[in-house]
Amino acid sequence: MSRLAERLAAQRTAGRKTLTAFVTAGDPVLSATVPALHGLVRGGADVLELGVPFSDPEAEGPPVQRSSERALANGVTLDRVLAMAEEFRRDDAVTPVVLMGYLNSLMRMGYERFARRASDAGVDGMIIVNLPPEEAAAAREAFRARHLDLVFLVAPTTTTERAARIAARASGFLYYVSLKGVTGATHLDVNDVARNLLRLRQVSDLPIQVGFGIRDAASARAVSRVADGVVVGSALVDIMGGLADTPESIPPRLEAWLGELRSALDAP
Repeated sequence: MSRLAERLAAQRTAGRKTLTAFVTAGDPVLSATVPALHGLVRGGADVLELGVPFSDPEAEGPPVQRSSERALANGVTLDRVLAMAEEFRRDDAVTPVVLMGYLNSLMRMGYERFARRASDAGVDGMIIVNLPPEEAAAAREAFRARHLDLVFLVAPTTTTERAARIAARASGFLYYVSLKGVTGATHLDVNDVARNLLRLRQVSDLPIQVGFGIRDAASARAVSRVADGVVVGSALVDIMGGLADTPESIPPRLEAWLGELRSALDAP
């Protein structure tokens, strides 16, 4: 069992909702990423999602798009992202780290080489946004050999039959996209999320994390009532982007902000 699977299983056994926090590697400055990750853990993150910047992140809203642009301008590459994960892992051996990015970033390195290097760096899995499950056999094989989880997205428009096929290929957890749109959108309908999660639970026993539209403690609390956990990202990268001139202030700011979500998730 992977480190990610172990953490999620422990959360489920304890009846505790999982808080996953996303930031883009290398944004707003290279030196901010690893301290930010540690700040998020102190704030209550159970899982860290580290974004691999890409020039055309089609699933992302303006905040994450801007963060990718800043990171690319800082010279961030997949190699550097792995180095950041490795640096984080030196001081934290337990918090799962999942990379989130696009297939384009992996094609040049190759699945097997990436899986080996990611495993060596202490990465626990990856979300490849634009990799169709039907075309993921090679990636799944390479990842499985290195005990890395391959997490897939499920959308509100995904049929039950297709969701079952996706779940059969997924590991770690299912990432449910809470709305039709991009990250950072605000038209979250918790009742709609609840109905779709009920369908997903009929075809998979994997934990379900809900992202896109989780922007504050209230929305996190509402979604956590029907999901195994929530993923928050756009609000965090907005905070980081606004503190580019004082990167030393980023970790405590993230810790405090995420702490409010943690308290909301843990409230009776």
